[in-house]
Amino acid sequence: MLYLISYDIPDDRRRVKLAKTLKDFGDRVQYSVFECILSQDLLVSMVDRIEGIIDSDEDSVRIYALCAGCERNIQIVGQGEVTQDKDVYIL
Repeated sequence: MLYLISYDIPDDRRRVKLAKTLKDFGDRVQYSVFECILSQDLLVSMVDRIEGIIDSDEDSVRIYALCAGCERNIQIVGQGEVTQDKDVYIL
């Protein structure tokens, strides 16, 4: 499933650490927005890692699940493209 993750973190250190972590799960599409194609297990793993980084009293992370119908209706104005599940992965 495609997830949209956005965050607002005032602390530079935590913000950079979170961005690096989210790169392990998906693609950065805006400065504080990532698109991630995740299984349920990967989603749980990502949330666990996020919880280990943020300060829940100061930081905000939002995770939006996009259904297949919603994903088909994404509109991009300007540069960029919707993250696609790749058929081939090179490790």
